[in-house]
Amino acid sequence: MQASIDLNSDLGEGFGPWAMGNDAALLDLVSSANIACGGHASDPDTMHATLALARARGVVVGAHPGYADPLGFGRRIIPMTPEAIGRMIAAQIGALQGVAALAGVPVRYVKLHGALANLAADDAAVAHAVVQAVAAMQGLAVLAISGTVLEEAARDAGLPVYSEIFADRAYLANGRLAPRARPDAVLHDADEAADRLLRFLETGLMPSVDGPPVRLRADSICVHGDSPDAVAMAQQIRAELTAQGVTIAPFLAG
Repeated sequence: MQASIDLNSDLGEGFGPWAMGNDAALLDLVSSANIACGGHASDPDTMHATLALARARGVVVGAHPGYADPLGFGRRIIPMTPEAIGRMIAAQIGALQGVAALAGVPVRYVKLHGALANLAADDAAVAHAVVQAVAAMQGLAVLAISGTVLEEAARDAGLPVYSEIFADRAYLANGRLAPRARPDAVLHDADEAADRLLRFLETGLMPSVDGPPVRLRADSICVHGDSPDAVAMAQQIRAELTAQGVTIAPFLAG
């Protein structure tokens, strides 16, 4: 059984008066927070409020950039050149860093959101552009979907890179996330998700919906903050892992 692992969530995904999820409750449970940067969601006030909550709880903070597509919540591929994607990523990370400076919180890493994360998982040109942008910001690590081209590109570039698996998403046998169009793509049952994670931490094998289990590396587990089941799932996962002697701790020291 793996001795320790990070628990993260995608937060700050509201906009103006519209709130998405229960960030305060999730920040009581997670050890790292991926905060939206104004692309798929968020604005300066939402960023600042989320950063302040994370700071008060000692939660490590990362930037969560994605396509500038709030209507699609960043879950649609927007045609862009890799170079344009790199500039967009740099601008969003910089926006969060600016607000974080006001909040007195260091931004420690970058995790891509939604469709952009899935594209960078397999598209070498996009992955390279993302890595270039992150490297140019200096001092940032990459949290990448486990077993992807982005993970390899970040490692090859000498960036600190950490691998992520998902508590609430089904997997394909090739190691990629099942498309959200599939009816079985999202897990809603907290007990099922926690049991699956315990088996994974014992074996390193993640069940797939279309074939045999796939071997993955994991430094961090994500529970999506926009899910209505997010708080209950994070509570259950934290409780069951802790009961089995697994320490929940950030993959980066605070």
